[in-house]
Amino acid sequence: MPLFSIHSRVHSRKTAQNRVIAQPARMIEKPHRSLMKAVSWRTTGTIDTIIVSYLVTGKVRLAMSIGCIEVFTKILLYYLHERFWNRLSFGRVKPREDYQI
Repeated sequence: MPLFSIHSRVHSRKTAQNRVIAQPARMIEKPHRSLMKAVSWRTTGTIDTIIVSYLVTGKVRLAMSIGCIEVFTKILLYYLHERFWNRLSFGRVKPREDYQI
């Protein structure tokens, strides 16, 4: 993060000196991108679980079994976790109305 912050400050100064100030691009993440990110993250997590399970047990078959079970339990736990957090108002703010003339 600190490198990104430094880069942003240097870039802002350069653009201000050149008097070319770029507006930040407003990009929206499409659902299929979110789905692919979720799948890639879950795959990474499962591979990690299989490796750790193998290191602990020393058995490939057992490690693979743990990894396969973990996929489904983590999806269920994530779903329940999200539903729980959706019930809380913590950290939520009401959106401001857009005022235009």
